[in-house]
Amino acid sequence: MKYNIMKNKLSESASEELLKVLKKRFEDNMNRHQDLVWDKIQLKLEANPEKLWSLDEMERTEGEPDVVGYDKKLDEYIFYDCSAESPKGRRSFCYDHEALEKRKENKPNDSALNMAENMGIELLTEEQYRELQKLGKFDTKTSSWIVTPSNIRKLGGALFSDFRYDTVFVYHNGAESYYAARGFRGSLRV
Repeated sequence: MKYNIMKNKLSESASEELLKVLKKRFEDNMNRHQDLVWDKIQLKLEANPEKLWSLDEMERTEGEPDVVGYDKKLDEYIFYDCSAESPKGRRSFCYDHEALEKRKENKPNDSALNMAENMGIELLTEEQYRELQKLGKFDTKTSSWIVTPSNIRKLGGALFSDFRYDTVFVYHNGAESYYAARGFRGSLRV
């Protein structure tokens, strides 16, 4: 099932519940968004129900989405998955659909890029992943697929990152590989 703007809408009660969760996380983590005001963010979310649905998918898969910035030029709030470890509901996936198709045995249930597309979100880039790590320590026991440049992907590889020894590491692996401790983190603009 691909992301569908018409079908992907929360009920009123589910929307209210998610907004409460997001507001509490926002208030509990002001270091991630010091100059932002929740009421403005909530208005933007209420005006974009398909984005609220995507945030619910991030929450449902244990990504703990939170606001990490604001793009003044585009008037968009930026959300990242801020769970301490790679989201539990998004682990054990290979990188993309092509890699999934190449696996002959022991295929994972999905790929990171496919699931992200179905959720209406994007994988973090290396730059975004490094920005996230400035807000706390993430992926100290897990790792997360990140957007892979096309020249690396054409050769069969894919990139992932984690945080060890007080350092952000970027590694490579075959795109068809998957591990119980590797998932992916997403970003969403509202």
